[in-house]
Parts: sequence; structure tokens; C-alpha cells
Amino acid sequence: MTTMTKLLQPPSSGRAGGSRRRQDAEVADLPEWDLDDLYRGIAAPEIDADLAKARADAEAFRRSYEGTLATLSAEGLAAAILAYERIQEALGRLTSYAQLKHATAVTDPEVGKFFQTVNERVTEVGTATLFFALELNRIDESALERKLADPALARWRPWLRDVRTFQPHQLSDDLEKLLHEKHVAGRGAWTRLFDQTVAALRFPLEGRDMTSAEVLNLLSDKNRERRKSAGKALGKVLGDNIRLFALVTNTLAKDKEIEDKWRSYPRPISRRNLENYLEDDVVQALHAAVVEAYPRLSHRYYRIKARWLGLDKMAYWDRNAPLPSADERVISWSEARDTVLGAYASFSPALADTGRRFFENAWIDAPLKPGKSPGAFAHPTVPSAHPYLLLNYQGKVRDVMTLAHELGHGVHQVLAARQGYLLADTPLTLAETASVFGEMLTFRAMLARETDVARRKVMLASKIEDMLNTVVRQIAMCRFEQCLHDERRGGELTAERIGALWLQTQSECLGPAFALDEEYQHFWAYIPHFVHVPFYVYAYAFGDCLVNSLYAVYEGAADGFAQKYMAMLQAGGTLRHRELLAPFGLDASDPAFWAKGLGVVERFIAEIETMA
Repeated sequence: MTTMTKLLQPPSSGRAGGSRRRQDAEVADLPEWDLDDLYRGIAAPEIDADLAKARADAEAFRRSYEGTLATLSAEGLAAAILAYERIQEALGRLTSYAQLKHATAVTDPEVGKFFQTVNERVTEVGTATLFFALELNRIDESALERKLADPALARWRPWLRDVRTFQPHQLSDDLEKLLHEKHVAGRGAWTRLFDQTVAALRFPLEGRDMTSAEVLNLLSDKNRERRKSAGKALGKVLGDNIRLFALVTNTLAKDKEIEDKWRSYPRPISRRNLENYLEDDVVQALHAAVVEAYPRLSHRYYRIKARWLGLDKMAYWDRNAPLPSADERVISWSEARDTVLGAYASFSPALADTGRRFFENAWIDAPLKPGKSPGAFAHPTVPSAHPYLLLNYQGKVRDVMTLAHELGHGVHQVLAARQGYLLADTPLTLAETASVFGEMLTFRAMLARETDVARRKVMLASKIEDMLNTVVRQIAMCRFEQCLHDERRGGELTAERIGALWLQTQSECLGPAFALDEEYQHFWAYIPHFVHVPFYVYAYAFGDCLVNSLYAVYEGAADGFAQKYMAMLQAGGTLRHRELLAPFGLDASDPAFWAKGLGVVERFIAEIETMA
């Protein structure tokens, strides 16, 4: 699974004219990934050969095992799972290559055709193995437990546990096959339309047509008029296309409602909670804790920021504005690399050594390019290969933090790969642990060596804003999704109604320091998480609060914390959050857990308030 990062905070500011040219020069020679470790181009003959082999293997697998799983011995069932894993990894390599190729050339029609063709053919192959999970879920619990007592099968207990989590929501075999095969022409097609539309949008500003990544970047420019122009341009173009975005959103929400009803999920968010292996009450406790903390966190901080900016009310384009004393220097790629790896090494040399592999090999794609996906992500690909990182690096502190974040994902994926294809993947909530921890290590390292009070203030403000974006804003966006999906069950929503829900939930989290202009109602439209992975966003808040609590333990821990941390990453998807956090004395079901995490943000705000 691709691990997405936040596309919701503009990366950093750029400058016009000569300053812009200097910035471009200072962030020149950025690394680009080499996908040859997967395949040597979209016309590589190995692609068709691997698809053909996967199809043959899947058909042979079906002939060997369909209708027999309940009668297999423990050893026989273990052999079947291993054969299934080999097929899934082969398909995973193919889809990973297609996704990564598409990510840097979203508007290229040949690449788009290749991407769609691979997805369709992989879906066809996957149909032959679909019976496997369905039959596993029909095995009697007591009979399966007896088989699991055999060491030959015991290794697969975590994977079987996770597969059987969805047993109550499983449909008939024919319906499951139908939904599986229709995905590429249904949800998959609408998602592709969204991606291609966003990538093709151009925003007229300063005499040229900018990409979404470039215009979002200007929302954190030091010049307020430039920020305003960028915000207005973004709002206008999104508004001009809002009917299409509303159609995509309504269609996908209805599609989800229909499938949720057939699968008996009680609420729109229920499936996401189950996929994250989180209890509903844990998620509800997180939401309640963050919403209750709005006044102490975002409302309080933005009042302080408005005073610093000399404003009675801030506009939406002021949210990520740098402070008046902010350092505008451009951070070269080499400095960013050394900063992040140095921070990782101070915690664990082994962690840094793993991270260094991404820079020593062509595993990172960092430059801005026309047609490239905005934002950033880490893609694990398959254990027999290695992860890749996508960035849009522009040389600001936030870009360094994004590098630290995505490298954390990448390191986690490398360390967990030893578990194998079926056991390496972690739920989204835990997937954010290493990334946010990497950010915190980097921030603390940079803050520790900064002696200038004004620059420390700017660094603290930047970190607070990142944490508010990660915790408060992500929960607000999840609340927006909940409102949207709940109302969609009563009929299609107009673009205006969707915009009103966005303004309502954003106003609640941002607080009275903001006045939101009319075009801000369209800003929900460019956010891919709502389309690709509904309710994904609360995983960021979970991960940030978890890491804040984890870091508090680290600060007061004796020797051995780093070893426990590395073991947690190496566990991949074999353990649930309760088991992973137990060695650190943490429990996400305890309300004090969330209070501890949110308290870190509150202490940062209190510290910066004294600098005012």
C-alpha cells in the first residue's frame, strides 16, 4: 500500500524574479528515482511475461485449492498461504511499477494507458485467487485453532487474524468476484479521473500557468499580497471545475454507501476503523479529545499568530504564512539530507544506516515536474525490491520535515519487509508512527542547535503549525467527511452544500481568529485522500498523538528505548497497536494517552506565547 502524506499544508515559500532563479539553482541536481529495479520501462517484455506467469500460477492455485481449505492439514494450509503470497507479491510488483510510473507522468496518455492496462490485467488475475480469503473465513474457529497449534502454520496467525476480521462483512463468492472485477471500471476509474483532472489544472498567476504544487507553495510566501493572489487563483480554478469534483465525490460516496449497506457496516467510517484494526471507541475517543482541545490548541495559537502578523482577523491565505522574522534561506538538498540523517543517527545509528540507502541508491524522486503528483508519499513496493519516496522539494524547512517524514516511512517499510509480503504491511494508524517520529527527531535536533531566540521562535511556530495541521486539521477534515457521507445517504449533495460543510468544519477548528472568504468553500476539492481512501486522514492525528506520547517516554527512558523502537518497526503488521505500545507502557484505549499527546502541542504553544 502506498503511504500518503499530508497534501494539505503548503510546502514552503518561493520568491519571484532573481530570488526565484537563485532558489532554483540552490535546489538543482535533485535526485530522481530509477525504477529499473522493478522493470526497465513500460515496454519491457518482462511485464507481459510476469503477467502471463501470474495468471498461470493463479489458475493453478485455484485448481489445487478451491473448495479444499477446510480439509487441509496445518502443513498443507501453510503451503497454500505461501503459494498465495508468491502470487500476490508478483502482482504487487506489477502494480507498484505502474503506480510509480504514473505518479511522475499523470498527464502522459501513454503512461496513463499503461497504468490502466496493468490494473485491469492484475484485477483479472486476482479474480482467480479471490476464493482464498473467502474460504479461509468459512473455516470453523475451533478447527482453525487446532491447526494453528502446529508450528508449520503458527507463523501465519497474525495474517489469518487480520483476514478473518472482515468475516462478518463478507458477501457471497459471486458478489465478491463481481465487486472485485468492477473496481477498475467503477471506483478505480473515478479515482483516475480525479487524479488526471488535478494534475492537468493550471492556475494563472504572475504571468504564467502554475501547477497545483507551485500555487500551494505560494500560500506560505512571506508577501501577503502574493499569498492572497495564490489563494484567489486556487479558489477560482477549483471553483471553475467544482461541478466535476462534486460529481466524482457524490458518485464515490454513493458507491461506498451501497457497498457498506451490503456488507452491513453500521457507519461510513466503520470500514476504515476495521481496516486500521482499531476499536470504534478508540477512534471516538481520539476525535472527542481533539475537538475538545480546539480552543486550547488551534484557537489559542492562531490568536497569537494574528497579533504577530498585525492582523485583527486572518484570512485563509495567512494560515501558513511565515512569521515576519522568518529565515527565507533556501536549504540545499545535501544539507537537508545531512540534517535528517544526522538526527536519525543521534537516536540510532542503525536507523540512519537504513535511511542512508535511499540517498546512496536512486530511490527518491525530489524535483517538481509538470504532470507529477503533488505532495509526497512513500511506496513500499514489495519485499523483494525496496521502497521509493516521492517529494516535491523546494528548499524550505517544511520540505526538510517532509523528507524526514517520508524517510521514516521508507525506513519502516525496509525494516518490516523481512516479515514477507503478507505480514509486512501495517495499518495506516501505525504506518504514521515512524514518519512522525522521524519528523520529531529532526525538529528536536534542529531546535537544539539553534541559539538565536528569534529563529527558535520561528522554528517553534513552524512545528506547532505542522502539528496543528497533522492533528487538529486532519480531525476537522475527517469530520467533514463524516458530515458529507452521512448527508449523502439522504440524496446527492450540491457543490454548494459540500462547500458549506467544508466551511463549517474548517471554521470550527480554526476558530475566531479567521475570516474565510467565499472561494475557500472549494478547497476541499483538490484533496486526494477524500477520493482515494475515505477517512484516511484521522490516521495522521492518531500517529502524531501516538508519537508525542512515545517521544515523552523516550525523553525519560533509560537505555534500551531505541532497541524497542526498532523491534516495533521490524514487527510490520504482525502486532496490533495494543501489543506494539505495551513495551513502552502506553495504551491508546486510555483517555490519558490522548491527553499526553495533545499536551505536547499545548506545551509548545505555551512556550511560544511567552516569546510574544
